[in-house]
Amino acid sequence: MKILHTMLRVGDMDRSIAFYTEVLGMRLHRKRDYPDGKFTLAFVGYGEEESGADIELTYNYGVDKYELGTAYGHVALAVPDAAKACDEIRHRGGRVVREAGPMKHGSTVIAFVEDPDGYKIELIQR
Repeated sequence: MKILHTMLRVGDMDRSIAFYTEVLGMRLHRKRDYPDGKFTLAFVGYGEEESGADIELTYNYGVDKYELGTAYGHVALAVPDAAKACDEIRHRGGRVVREAGPMKHGSTVIAFVEDPDGYKIELIQR
């Protein structure tokens, strides 16, 4: 078995694609509109789609905001330098919500950014 993707519901597909591609540097692997179902799907990720896990962005027609709830945690990305990644993300218009530093009760350096819909993205320095 292999993880294929994680799905996030988004309020504005173009804004979300721009964040994941322009701010986080992912590639848009594919996008398809389903007018009969009243939704659009886009798949973004790093490298080739077949070799890794993607994030599936789902836009449901007419829904521009979702309650994130308390069950959702975050998506994690490995980065070589968390502080530098925060600077680059901020420079590209992204929102850093926790600066790079050691995690609470540990030594791993992490940071958090937030996508346009409020989903948290953890940057883990490796």
